[in-house]
Amino acid sequence: MSLADEFRPGTFVQALHFIAGNVGFLAGKTLEQLELSGASIAIALALALPLGVVLGHLHRGSAFAIGASIVGRALPSLVLIGVFLTVLGIGFLNNMVALAVLAIGPILTNAYVAINGVDRDLVEAARAMGMSDRQVLARIELPLGAPLLLTGVRIAAVTVVATATIAAVDGGGGLGDVIVNQASYRLQGVLGASLCVMALSAAVWLALLALQALATPRGLRAATLLELSDYGKERL
Repeated sequence: MSLADEFRPGTFVQALHFIAGNVGFLAGKTLEQLELSGASIAIALALALPLGVVLGHLHRGSAFAIGASIVGRALPSLVLIGVFLTVLGIGFLNNMVALAVLAIGPILTNAYVAINGVDRDLVEAARAMGMSDRQVLARIELPLGAPLLLTGVRIAAVTVVATATIAAVDGGGGLGDVIVNQASYRLQGVLGASLCVMALSAAVWLALLALQALATPRGLRAATLLELSDYGKERL
């Protein structure tokens, strides 16, 4: 019998009851998923962020930076886990590396585009004032490129958090342990854990969106709001 055959309108209510009755258990699984996702994002940030920023600052390697995102999206998560399984074995390490590979693409691409896309006139004006390349990067390019750069981090983080669910098939733990084990937790457990994954992904998205807003220079935020206001008036 398939999940569709078992589904009934009251299944959502049962799923909510499952969540309410297993808060501690689901919280533990959520922490496992966050631990795996956080480790994967940390590796991806350490590898992709500096590389993307440097390439963007030098205005070189666009094909590599943009191609990384395309390749990352094209690689199926299960295939990556299967490939690393033969090298790293079953468990946390294998899943962490596979998820890090998925996260590298959007972080690298957005970091490159964010820094490379900073107005050249501003950069040249800063250099004319006597700023070094390091000062231009730190005081001009990074602050102005922060919104787009953090967008890449946000996309990567939400992708990893949601995808980490399938790590359960390879001993990765997390909420996927419930989702893939319908025999033990029944349909209400599968749906309840799925709702938890959705809520977790949304929470990560909103948290990083708030961080992006804080990291965006005040003048740039004002300019963006003005552009949105003008666009709305044109639509009216």
